[in-house]
Amino acid sequence: MKPLVSIIMGSTSDWKVMQKAADFFEEMEIPFEVNALSAHRTPDEVEKFAKNAKSNGIKVIIAAAGMAAHLPGVISALTPLPVIGVPINASLDGLDALLAIVQMPPGIPVATVAVDGALNAAILATQMIGTGDEAVYNKTVTYKNNLKSKIVKANEELASFKYKFRTN
Repeated sequence: MKPLVSIIMGSTSDWKVMQKAADFFEEMEIPFEVNALSAHRTPDEVEKFAKNAKSNGIKVIIAAAGMAAHLPGVISALTPLPVIGVPINASLDGLDALLAIVQMPPGIPVATVAVDGALNAAILATQMIGTGDEAVYNKTVTYKNNLKSKIVKANEELASFKYKFRTN
């Protein structure tokens, strides 16, 4: 089994956030890999990974980083594959990481999700893969339909709370 998605973290301390992406791929039955690579501490390994990702079967890269948050941009500079950045709340409520990831120069795009938004990164990666894979597309449609069902159920539960001045 070859991975379609690569989850890359600057540090294993990011795993508590990124595990949500791994759990989603597991649920969707999409092969993935997980690695810690640092743009600052292991730049040669980051370069080797990024330049070989396509030949290794990777379709989408999710790169998480906190603070200076250079990892997603460095990876994007080294590969034409789509890169999704996940800013990690390591300091300043994650604002430093968000700004570092979202402000890429022209030609170095990084799709960016919310601070600690690993689940949304995984969903976006699945949607990207689904554009060329009908089975993955259908799984994504089912997942999103289930989200609708959760809201319908939530409203049913909310209706059980009775108030004298409530109008619905």
